[in-house]
Parts: sequence; structure tokens; C-alpha cells
Amino acid sequence: MRKFFVVLFFSALIPSVSGQQMLPLKMSRENIKPLTKLVDNSLQNNLEEEIMGNEAWSHLISQNKMAIGIVDLSNPEKVRFARINGNYMMYAASLPKIAILLAAMEAIEKGELTETPEVKKDMRLMISKSDNAASTRMIDRIGYSKIESVMTDPKYAFYDEENGGGLWVGKRYGGGGDTNREPLKNLSHAASVTQVCRFYYLLANGQLVNEKRSKQMLNIMENPELHHKFVNTLDIIAPTARLFRKSGSWKTFHSDSILVWGKESNRRYILVALVDDPDGEQIIRNLVKPVEKVLKKPEI
Repeated sequence: MRKFFVVLFFSALIPSVSGQQMLPLKMSRENIKPLTKLVDNSLQNNLEEEIMGNEAWSHLISQNKMAIGIVDLSNPEKVRFARINGNYMMYAASLPKIAILLAAMEAIEKGELTETPEVKKDMRLMISKSDNAASTRMIDRIGYSKIESVMTDPKYAFYDEENGGGLWVGKRYGGGGDTNREPLKNLSHAASVTQVCRFYYLLANGQLVNEKRSKQMLNIMENPELHHKFVNTLDIIAPTARLFRKSGSWKTFHSDSILVWGKESNRRYILVALVDDPDGEQIIRNLVKPVEKVLKKPEI
């Protein structure tokens, strides 16, 4: 009996050990700090050293044609963030469909959109297969103004004119119809790595709409059905890791964003990349191993 109470006592002391295996993370709201306040100098220096050591990548970065963001989630109590060209907004093709997903969830939660089987199917197709027809149907259901209002809502600020812009969807996927381009660069489908990292960070912490809707979004984003870019590499080096992902490609613009949740805590991170280059897809594939190397380096 005494042994039972000792075990029970220590179990009560460390509920986060088992709890933090799950997503969304079980962090109290007051302990979730703004990601931009969690820039880690050691991680930042290591990322810059590793990435800028590649001459081709360094050239793209200097030309504002490549941006990278990483968030170390190995210890949820001590999240670390680093970025290169973090606030530089670029055309991001289908990656900003995550903005449609969030706006739809906000609309469903507020009773502005009915969560029918067709809506749920389209949300999954939009994310897992990046289906343009499903994405356009979702845009038409909620409207550009809803997407804009959610992206610019101060509680999210995923599009912030004072900090380079960010996430934006102002055009149907597949052509036709009116547009609502963002004001800074007149882009139709835009993203910056800092804002996308913030999106995944808040999602992982159950802070998008609420915990229930965050969990629903995680379910929609898990198990991507397109296996290129980050996923191509992770399928090989981390086949058992859970992957939550959205990517995009159009002409020379290539983007990818992923939340990697490995069985072991040392492979739990967010990675976002935007590349404007004909070889962008391969560049993004090749980023995973160097980034994991950076994440595993001891803090200076």
C-alpha cells in the first residue's frame, strides 16, 4: 500500500511527462509566451552558420529569395525560435491554405458556417492533397473578408503590416472571380516564415480558436498525402514521426511548412521554408538534415 502511494505521489508531480506526448500540448495559457520573444541566440547562430555555409543557399538568402524558420519543441517549457529572413513576405502558392482552414474553423465555431460532411471533406482535401477545387469552394463559402479579418485579428496577427505582412489568401485557386490582394506587395497568396512558425506554434499549443478546434485542425493536417519536399526526406530518416504539414509550389516559388512530432523528444520541431528558385523543391528536401543537425547541437 505504501509503495502504491509513493508511485501515485510521484506521478502527480510529473503529469507533463506523459501529457506532453500528446498534441495539443497541455500548457497553461499564461505559460505560452509569444514566439517572437523566444528567439534563442545559440540556435540562431548555429542556424546561420549551417545554412550560410552553403554557397547557393547563402546567395538566395542575400537576394531575399530564401527564408527559413525553425522552432525547437523538444522541451515545451523552453521553446527556442530562430529564423533567417523571418519577416520577408513571399509568394507562397498553396501554403497559405492554412489561413483558409483557420478562418473556416473560426466561422464554424461562431455559427457562420455549417460543418457539413462536404465542408469537412473539402478541408481535408484542401490540406492533405492541396486540392485547388476544394480550396476554392472553401474560399467561396467563407469569403475573402472573413479570411482577412481572422489573419489581421490582434489575437493572432498572422498578417501584420508593421512587421512585413505575413499570411494572406486573396485569390481563388484555379483562376476566376474577384481578388483581395494584400496591401504591401499586392500578393494573392502570401506568407512569411515567422508568421507560419507562429501559426504552428499556437496550433501545437491548442491556441487556434480553442483546444477542440486546434485538435481538429491537427487531425486535418496530419498524414499529408503529398510526399515531396520536407516529407520526402522525413519519410526516410523519421518514418515513425507524426507529420502535420502544408506546402505549396507555383513556377519558381516553392514553400513548405511542417510540425514534426517524433516518438523521442529530440525530434519535435516546426520547420518552415520559402524559396524562389527553379530548384526550390530539392533545396527544401535538402534542408531537413542540416536543420536537425542544428537542433541537436548543444547550447552555447
